[in-house]
Amino acid sequence: MNLSAEWCATLQANGWEADHWSNVGDPCAQDSEIMAFAAQNDQIVVTHDLDFGMLLATTKAHAPSVVLIRIQDVLLESLAPFLLGCLSQFRTQLLQGALIVIDEDRARVRILPFR
Repeated sequence: MNLSAEWCATLQANGWEADHWSNVGDPCAQDSEIMAFAAQNDQIVVTHDLDFGMLLATTKAHAPSVVLIRIQDVLLESLAPFLLGCLSQFRTQLLQGALIVIDEDRARVRILPFR
């Protein structure tokens, strides 16, 4: 919910299935509900909300993969090239279960579950 629904078209145009939570579930849903839905449906959560990384750490979950954007400017025009590059670079890890943290100048990957 914290990223524009406009991202979906960009992701789809670049070979990723994408849907915005506002089209799937209750906009007021708890983060844990979003995570459960994504895990059950083999989806990846792309978010600007730090709570999703914390949920992975506290639950020691194997899924879903989460892409955590830690950049202030999340406008499509600014972030799309870098995000799409990271998704491509870490596709295998995302499909297996990972947390990808994207900062201003780099992306880091951690394989799930956290130990």
